[in-house]
Amino acid sequence: MPKRILQGVVVSDKQEKTVVVRVERRFTHPLLKKTVRRTKNYHAHDEAKAHKVGDTVSIEETKPISKLKRWTVVSKTA
Repeated sequence: MPKRILQGVVVSDKQEKTVVVRVERRFTHPLLKKTVRRTKNYHAHDEAKAHKVGDTVSIEETKPISKLKRWTVVSKTA
């Protein structure tokens, strides 16, 4: 089974080797037929501590690293 890759914006880099990434998804509401935005925060492992708040990054699903971390930062996107 392939690993999921999501794209989002770093909203916190205060933790050691961890960044919090906000991922936004858009979908059409089934009844109202209106586009709805939903956001979710993911804790991602950042070994080099190279990413700062505001950076757009790609994160990849991985095995559990800690209680909250199940994602790693793959790359920084423009």
